[in-house]
Amino acid sequence: MAESAGFPLAEPGLWVERIGDRMFPAGRPALFLDRDGTINVDTGYPDDPAAMELRDGIAPVIEAANQHGIPVIVVTNQSGIARGYFGWDAFARVNGRVLDLLSEKNAFVDMVLACAYHEAGRGALAIADHPMRKPNPGMLLEAGRQLGLDLERSLIVGDKPADMEAGQRAGLKRGWLVDGEGSTISGLSVSPLRGAHDLEDLLTTIRSL
Repeated sequence: MAESAGFPLAEPGLWVERIGDRMFPAGRPALFLDRDGTINVDTGYPDDPAAMELRDGIAPVIEAANQHGIPVIVVTNQSGIARGYFGWDAFARVNGRVLDLLSEKNAFVDMVLACAYHEAGRGALAIADHPMRKPNPGMLLEAGRQLGLDLERSLIVGDKPADMEAGQRAGLKRGWLVDGEGSTISGLSVSPLRGAHDLEDLLTTIRSL
């Protein structure tokens, strides 16, 4: 993997970072999560670590996956970088803060992938419909390749239809849409994630993997 300015960049617009030293046998399902609006409260184009706040209920979900040997993987679009609003340095600080907030609640992420490509971007990042940008499944497929995941049994949690579509196109069968509605997308069963009942459904599913 190429390194740029000390960051784990696989290419100019793709961050791929393995976090921690937890090892997983091949064929494990994973828990994929979007970041902004799913793990942390969405602040628009987040560039201030001090403004980061976890969404209610998400840390126990990640902790449950940790306890059951399920890799936890963040897959996040970051068009703010492409648009020039901030750089990978700000992303690193914000992401570090989010991971710190999770660790304070005994919840740990195993891998982070971030895509900064966008059609409104600048220079090398000005790419429309890049295969790594959700709703394309590239980030999920790359994580699956690196960790030897069983994608069909994996789960995805996100706050946008693009998250669910990325999961469906990667071969996943179940997803949870934050503040969304239940639906089926070409073989992907989407459940809402709104309150305690929905959260318990997600926790039960994680524990049964």
